[in-house]
Amino acid sequence: MKVFKFGGASVKDADGIKNVYNVLQQTGHNDVLLVISAMGKTTNALEVVIKNYFDRSPELQASVQEVKKYHNQILLDLFDEENHPAFNAVSKLFTDLEGFLKNNKSPNYNFVYDQVVSMGEIISTTIVSHYFNYKGLHNHWVDVREYIKTDNTYRDAIVNWEQTQQNISKNIKRKNLNITQGFLGSDENNFTTTLGREGSDYTAAIFAYCLNAESVTIWKDVPGVLNADPRYFENAILLNQISYREAIELAFYGATVIHPKTLQPLQRKEIPLYVKSFINPLLPGTSVSKGVDLEPHTPCYIVKKNQLLISLSSLDFSFIMEENISDIFALLHKYKMKVHLIQNSAISFSVCADDKFGNFNELKSLLSKKFKVTYNEDVSLYTIRHFNDKSIDAVAKNKEVLLKQVSRETMQVVTKAS
Repeated sequence: MKVFKFGGASVKDADGIKNVYNVLQQTGHNDVLLVISAMGKTTNALEVVIKNYFDRSPELQASVQEVKKYHNQILLDLFDEENHPAFNAVSKLFTDLEGFLKNNKSPNYNFVYDQVVSMGEIISTTIVSHYFNYKGLHNHWVDVREYIKTDNTYRDAIVNWEQTQQNISKNIKRKNLNITQGFLGSDENNFTTTLGREGSDYTAAIFAYCLNAESVTIWKDVPGVLNADPRYFENAILLNQISYREAIELAFYGATVIHPKTLQPLQRKEIPLYVKSFINPLLPGTSVSKGVDLEPHTPCYIVKKNQLLISLSSLDFSFIMEENISDIFALLHKYKMKVHLIQNSAISFSVCADDKFGNFNELKSLLSKKFKVTYNEDVSLYTIRHFNDKSIDAVAKNKEVLLKQVSRETMQVVTKAS
């Protein structure tokens, strides 16, 4: 089988869904499992619903209606008749969502988040499946929550590989076109879990691993993996080939084209990953597979905005030793701070981290009991793989550098936001 993943940008409107259909007509659709994300910015819109739910905002119903209106317009643009079964199927899903918001008793934000945000993928794949059937492209709609089993770490669930492998290998119908959801799983009580933001790529890799797939293709609105984000760098270059090891390095440092957890299961079975354009589906794109590390060999730039630079120093000028560092990392882990850079000296320790769960104030109050804490908010972290003098100048020019770290192949620079 082949596994194809289509993200939110590819199904953001009726024209996008029609284009996915056309891509399948060009590339073939037998023995294919499609992993599809929520449509457009639906996840963001459902996050507003969750915020309104917890704030007991009078805007709650209006925010639900916004999501409903958006999907209803896509249905109207796809189907000629308003009594098509797709309308009723989507209406029932919104009834389920509203029922949950009305009856939920759990105060756990992360639990509620997963139950609500997951509806984006369920609705998206329901619409796509109905449209394909409408066009005569028969398919099997798969509820991913019945296949990918996880623990109950809501919003960042850990996969139970043994159970997931058994579910997928035994029950996925080969020779068919299968359509399922990215990003989602379920725990042992069958409550929905999510695999972390942008986790649909990971979903594709999980299915590929369990199915011994021929390949995974991630379809995007770019021609493949570029050596830099064109929003921040001019003259970005298409990378034709990346080795698994190099791709894992790039993902580790924050390259957003490939999700960090995606590559490991593929590398274990040497399943090639292709990143291709859904606008020009017959172009070769980028191959991530066994082979040369990087072709062409060129500096690769990764930018992470809105980071937090935390610097700790001892209150009594004593050394910051292994025991101190162990305690610091235990707290960073507890408060879910995603660390991207570490630097230490005899009496100081700095990290550049992503406070994606908004826990820094609590963390800071605990750290302040043992250390002097200084910090910079909203900094930018630039990483250059295979750097040279020209690439260093491109990053550091006209910026205030707060921290710099260099190893053999990689340079990282923290700068004040510009």
